[in-house]
Amino acid sequence: MESSGFWRRTPAFTPSKIHVEYSGQAITPDTAVRGLSSQRTPSPEPTSRPLTTTSQSPPSDHLSPLSIQSPLSAQSPHKPADPTHEKFHMALGAATIDLALLQKLSWTGIPREYRAITWQLLMGYLPLASTRRAGTLQRKRKEYGDWVRQTFARGEDALDRVLWRQIQVDVPRTSPGSPVFQNPRVQRCLERILYAWAARHPASGYVQGINDLLTPFVYVFLEAECNGDTTALDRADLDAIDDAQMDGVEADSFWSLSKLLDGIQDNYTHAQPGIQRQIVKLKDLVTRVDHTLAAHLQSEGVEFVQFAFRWINCLLMRELRLASIIRMWDTYLAEPNGFAMFHIYVCAAMLLKWSAQLRAMDFQQIMLFLQQPPALQWATEDVELLLSEAYMLKCLYHDAPRHLHKN
Repeated sequence: MESSGFWRRTPAFTPSKIHVEYSGQAITPDTAVRGLSSQRTPSPEPTSRPLTTTSQSPPSDHLSPLSIQSPLSAQSPHKPADPTHEKFHMALGAATIDLALLQKLSWTGIPREYRAITWQLLMGYLPLASTRRAGTLQRKRKEYGDWVRQTFARGEDALDRVLWRQIQVDVPRTSPGSPVFQNPRVQRCLERILYAWAARHPASGYVQGINDLLTPFVYVFLEAECNGDTTALDRADLDAIDDAQMDGVEADSFWSLSKLLDGIQDNYTHAQPGIQRQIVKLKDLVTRVDHTLAAHLQSEGVEFVQFAFRWINCLLMRELRLASIIRMWDTYLAEPNGFAMFHIYVCAAMLLKWSAQLRAMDFQQIMLFLQQPPALQWATEDVELLLSEAYMLKCLYHDAPRHLHKN
């Protein structure tokens, strides 16, 4: 694999040519025009040891009061010294959140202690007005808790057996390398969330891959319950999180997953037309940016659907570490239509990164490479450089399909 440096693409202002320079700089929306960037310190990969908690009960009658509290509650009374933390501290402390400002700050990464509340605000789960936030959170958590209690009150025999069985098969396979998601207590939460979502969305129902999309929410909200002390979660030591707090994590994860899937629901309806359209867009984009690579893939009989289907269906959850995915989602949530449109540019940037290697491979080598791309060891810097390249592709090609098309 190439080093953690990445390309910087500079338009040569011709219909069919982009001048490419190799660079180690990341480009953000604020620095794209000037070509400036800033490096970020890699965040540690969530790691943990197995635990033994086995609670399987549905949510309790009373969901926890605001377990994800005011964004300032976990902070010291003193203003944060770090400039990034200070900006989030000020933005989230406003009586009414400036959404555009929060999106701008989040694009380059959200500090751990602010991530849960920021994700919920960016997704529209929580209102921007601080006076409405506590009531909304209690109402949504109660709504979910009431539904779960009613649904599971008669036991598993009263459930849709086919759906429940499929979820029970898939949940243990979710993030198999993470002891957090192998914890029986967490797995029961995943099962209830996935069943609730499928039951409330009969047009699409449960599709394999949705279980993967749930894990970032659960991890981030569990992290928030650790009050910024990630060592407890890294050890998969969830004993300090009581049932009421777990109920809050479960409800918040359900509603956040619902918000996410509302924007890409065509990906999971019959025949998954949303994914098919995005694969076509990805192929067209790669053909315009790197015609030589696209021609080589075609000559070797490689179809984009053979590797890109999973990239889109699971949002690269199986190609990248959880820590990388969480950082990527900071940017996706700050982008308009980030999980659909911007994701295509990320997939294209990732494919183009390995253009030289792929052009030297035959069909079998290409398929093995793309099914297990060398991205699991990426640091935060590598992910941010990938996002920067995706942003540049978006600036060059979005809404400009004709005059930039390579003839």
